[in-house]
Amino acid sequence: TRMKKIYRVASAAMLPFAIGGCATVINGTSQDYEMASTPEGAKVTLSNGQSCTAPCKVSLKRRNDLTATLELAGYKSEKVYIQSRTGGAGLGNVLLGGVIGAGVDASNGSMNSLYPRPLNVKLAAEGSSDEAAILDKKGEVIATVAAHNAKVRADVEKGLTEQQVKADKKAAKENR
Repeated sequence: TRMKKIYRVASAAMLPFAIGGCATVINGTSQDYEMASTPEGAKVTLSNGQSCTAPCKVSLKRRNDLTATLELAGYKSEKVYIQSRTGGAGLGNVLLGGVIGAGVDASNGSMNSLYPRPLNVKLAAEGSSDEAAILDKKGEVIATVAAHNAKVRADVEKGLTEQQVKADKKAAKENR
């Protein structure tokens, strides 16, 4: 009937708005982020002020770039860049959720994931010529910390600067 046809067309037209912000619903704006060290027991201090003893898990905003400093007696201290990257949800969101959904998810970071994930660092002993390495979930070396940091440094430092500018503006606004 004519009424069913109008209903179907209207439903199809509203679908992008109904599922807009799809990654926000599915992923949320935060993620549980696991951190580990070999050997275990390193103190992990994040640039957002959080800290824990590895192995540990913290909840982090998906959109924020970070640094993690790992310290353990007898081992070289290591600073690792943690990069917020747009994940696979981005393309699907544009296709299914349209521009509005993609805009919502891009603005709140829900399309992003933090990398490396998990953060698993094999520390190098003090006095050795060994380099610290980032390990995958199976404990295999992905890259040295130095190589990883060199690859993502510019992007993460730009993100950290932008985050600081936003935080400063917010603080100034609140102090008015």
